[in-house]
Amino acid sequence: MSETTPVSATDPVLAGYRASIDNIDAALIHILAERFRITKAVGTYKAQNALPPSDPGREERQIARLRKLAEEAQLDPEFSEKFLRFIIDEVIRHHEQAAGK
Repeated sequence: MSETTPVSATDPVLAGYRASIDNIDAALIHILAERFRITKAVGTYKAQNALPPSDPGREERQIARLRKLAEEAQLDPEFSEKFLRFIIDEVIRHHEQAAGK
């Protein structure tokens, strides 16, 4: 194997794993896009009805629920919480923009 030949080009097992990872990454992007389409509609609804951009009680319930799911799925709950908090912060930012704040 030369220094310029990618390992995955010569290792079919690694190439298979990487193809699966690529498919999962694509699915994640599509799922996140759909989630943000829905949360955008929520932000618009909240702005039209003078509701606050964030709901700390719901956010904490969601984090607790998803930490439990992460544990059941053998995913680090700390990672899952960080990931969800990142998404929640972005959603709140969008909701604040919709409310003109």
